[in-house]
Amino acid sequence: QVQLEELGGGLVQSGDSLRLSCVAAGQGFATYAMAWFRQAAGKEREIVTTFSWIPNNVAYYADNVKGRFTVSTDVARHTVYLQMNNLKPEDTAVYYCAAGSQYTTQAQLYDHWGRGTQVTVTA
Repeated sequence: QVQLEELGGGLVQSGDSLRLSCVAAGQGFATYAMAWFRQAAGKEREIVTTFSWIPNNVAYYADNVKGRFTVSTDVARHTVYLQMNNLKPEDTAVYYCAAGSQYTTQAQLYDHWGRGTQVTVTA
C-alpha cells in the first residue's frame, strides 16, 4: 500500500553532517506511523526515531542519537528527512525508513520498508 525509498547516504568523517530522505508513495501514506531504523554490520536492527507526518508532533529518539539527529516531514513532497549532525563512527550502518500501523520501537512490527541507504563515518 505504501512504498518507501531512502536517499542521501554516503561516506563522511567524524563530526560531519548528513541528511537522509525517505520518499513515500501510495494512497494514504500520511496516515502511517513512521520510523527510522539502522543496522550495523553483524548487529541487530535498532531504532533511531519514531514519528508521524503531523507538524510539531513529538518524536521519539533513541538515547544514542538524541540531541544529534532530528526528523522532519514534508507531506506535499511525500518525503521525510533525518538530519544527522556530529556523526560518529558508531553511527555507521545501513539506515532504513519504515511505515506501520502503530508507533513502536520494534522493527518486526513495521510492515513496510525501504531498501536502506549506507552511512559510513570514519574517525
